Amino acid sequence: MMKEFALIFRLKDIADFRPTPEQMQERMNWLAGIASQNKLVDKGNTLLPFTGNAKTVKPNNEVTDGVYTEIKEFVSGYVVVKADTIDEAIVMANGNPIFDQVGGNIEVREVLKRD
Repeated sequence: MMKEFALIFRLKDIADFRPTPEQMQERMNWLAGIASQNKLVDKGNTLLPFTGNAKTVKPNNEVTDGVYTEIKEFVSGYVVVKADTIDEAIVMANGNPIFDQVGGNIEVREVLKRD
């Protein structure tokens, strides 16, 4: 039985968050390739990192604007794929154009489904 894996996209620079139309098309083509193999579980979503769109909740009711500024990269979005092994999911992640476009990285995590 196939497992599900979340591919979590991290960018290094907030300036890279707004892709060009060409970059967006490359990303859509990558996603379509996974969908054509019937391995796309959830096309995911973009997580907006901007002040006003993002808050960080900390202990003692402390709330700050935006994403963590202490870290050098931020999560920009995710998709969920299905694969037999994590290695197969890594191959899918490796095909993403994000590496050639802006750098950053993709974290691959197995999803444990709650019933």
